[in-house]
Amino acid sequence: MELFLVRHAIAAPLPEGGGEEEDAARPLIPKGVRRFRKVVRGLKALGVGLDLVLTSPKRRALETARLLGPLLEGEVRTTPLLAGPLSEALLEELPEEGRVALVGHEPHLSALLAWLLFGHLLEGVAPQALEERVLLKKGGVAWLRGRPEPGGMVLRALFPPKVFRL
Repeated sequence: MELFLVRHAIAAPLPEGGGEEEDAARPLIPKGVRRFRKVVRGLKALGVGLDLVLTSPKRRALETARLLGPLLEGEVRTTPLLAGPLSEALLEELPEEGRVALVGHEPHLSALLAWLLFGHLLEGVAPQALEERVLLKKGGVAWLRGRPEPGGMVLRALFPPKVFRL
């Protein structure tokens, strides 16, 4: 299987004093949409096609997932498991074969990336520490291949969004 971990594109900032509801409703800003469309074009030029997109239900992730449309040959589904901390239940939602994109948020995507690559090495490591070591910028993509289990995948590429703007 090939797995693409996609951090949502640039979104509107959280209003001062905003809570979880306001955070979940934040849309992408026009700059984020423009830049992420370039990421999609770049992935398409690399021959990337997707069978399934699983996305966080937060608005900015949903909008990013929709922008992946030109790569998608299957469906887009939401899962609350991409809006929160790392969970083995997320891996159970993945098919064993195909190309799947997961659209979510930091620091959870960096934790997922490290878990899939290194498995047991994650014990006792704070998600914020992983985000500092594996920088997945807004609109960035990590391309993995292997079995979707702890330590079962290898990193094919880590694309900061800027690489597709050149």
